[in-house]
Amino acid sequence: MIEPHAPAPPGAPPSRGSPARLPVRPDTGRFLVLTCVFVCAACGLVYELELVALASYLMGDSVTQASVVLSVMVFAMGLGSLAAKRLRRFAAAGFGALEIGLALIGGSSAMALYAVFAWTGDWGGLWADGPRVLLVAFSLAIGLLIGAEVPLLMELIQRVRRQDAGGAVADLFAADYVGALVGGLAFPFLLLPFFGQLTSSLLTGAVNVIAGGALVLGLFRRDVSRRARWLLLIAGLTVLGILGSAAVLVDDFERSARQALYGADVRVAVRTGVQEVVLTGGTGGRPLDLYLDGRLRVAGQDERLYHQALVQPAMTGRHTRVLVLGGGDGLAAREVLTHPGVHRVDVVERDPGLVRLARTDPALSRLNAHAYDDPRVRVALADSFHWLREAPAASYDVVIADLPDPGITDSTKLYSQEFYGLARRALAPGGRLVVHGGPVATRARAFWTVETTVRAAGLRTVPYRVTGDAGRAVHAPRDWGFVLAAAARPALRLDSHGGAASGALTEEGLAADARAVERTRVAGLRASTLVHPRY
Repeated sequence: MIEPHAPAPPGAPPSRGSPARLPVRPDTGRFLVLTCVFVCAACGLVYELELVALASYLMGDSVTQASVVLSVMVFAMGLGSLAAKRLRRFAAAGFGALEIGLALIGGSSAMALYAVFAWTGDWGGLWADGPRVLLVAFSLAIGLLIGAEVPLLMELIQRVRRQDAGGAVADLFAADYVGALVGGLAFPFLLLPFFGQLTSSLLTGAVNVIAGGALVLGLFRRDVSRRARWLLLIAGLTVLGILGSAAVLVDDFERSARQALYGADVRVAVRTGVQEVVLTGGTGGRPLDLYLDGRLRVAGQDERLYHQALVQPAMTGRHTRVLVLGGGDGLAAREVLTHPGVHRVDVVERDPGLVRLARTDPALSRLNAHAYDDPRVRVALADSFHWLREAPAASYDVVIADLPDPGITDSTKLYSQEFYGLARRALAPGGRLVVHGGPVATRARAFWTVETTVRAAGLRTVPYRVTGDAGRAVHAPRDWGFVLAAAARPALRLDSHGGAASGALTEEGLAADARAVERTRVAGLRASTLVHPRY
């Protein structure tokens, strides 16, 4: 005679295959488990997108950052799934602990990554790659925890009501994919614009721990021992307290991190919807610095040298109609307006917030000589690439590309052969194009790829550079490289009637710098295109 199984003691985990002791009907329990799958999937994708977005903002090159986060996270999810096999006997308690850990790590990841970038970014040495190392560590940890969710949730849903494996997998992954869709859409359209990156990650962590705790302590509480229930409850409330406290202090944290990043003289810090714009100095005799998404774009006293070197050589010759691509700060337009004979200046800038600051901020508008008040200046709020596609042919004597460095993935298309082909079409006979190609000293390959790409568009080029005051600002580049181009090889000269006549820029200095930059030429490079970027 076969003896019946002895009943399990109260609070002991059920044996494999035994149904869970639920306080609701199995159909309702199944619905609640799938709802938790939906919420956890949404939270997991928000963590993933938050890491990609913040890393792209802090370190640039969004393709690389997305590739690192996605590949490491997917790999870690596989490891997490394997590791979860050992927890299936304690599926309910294990899942609760998993969600608490995921909420703490994922919810705090943005603040930790931003803190390391702000406070250790200038230390150099081993700390130079601190943000990248932390990005990989968070991707690995979050991926491990997300990967462990699925086997445990599969075990829980089978304990609610046993069914064939194929049907259970279909239900589970349907809820998972729909949750991922909602999380993926909520991040850019709801969380990021209304809460910002730091608060969004903290809020997502709170939702994560509440969903996991509600499922385990509510639906599966009879399958968890009394001690485990109390431990999960205390740990969950502690994590909620940590995330809530961080949310309350997030504004103070962001101000402190901004001061560590930009210095104590931050005067304006706004997120325009396109980028973060920070102004430091500009009052009391202190030089004005302009940062766009954490990158120095206007560096005090070096600003005039940069913009003169960008604009003045291109203005030698006919310059009745001038197009400035980028340059929403109005500083390139200021240099253009120093030349007599300019009838119209079109500035194409995608960020209306930057243009608004250039018009209204006392220090920045004073620096650009109130260029936007000049009736000859007209602003188009548009993407430069799309705007050039619709621009009339042969409509400009000078085209000035005052754009971010080509290493920033968002701007890669603005350094492509197709883009320069559109710029060439917009040039009138005898017209000139000038391109900011980034620093030569630290990114010679990228600079010479720009020059190669301009030549591939059918233009003759003259590369040159000017050297800034590298000791004045930690974030300032050592030099700026430029490419002057035209249908026939242009002469590297200065217009004696322009603003460079009273500045530090001289034809002799430009010629010497052009010879110096030629010695850095990288041979054998290929042009960058839209479908094959090479920066």
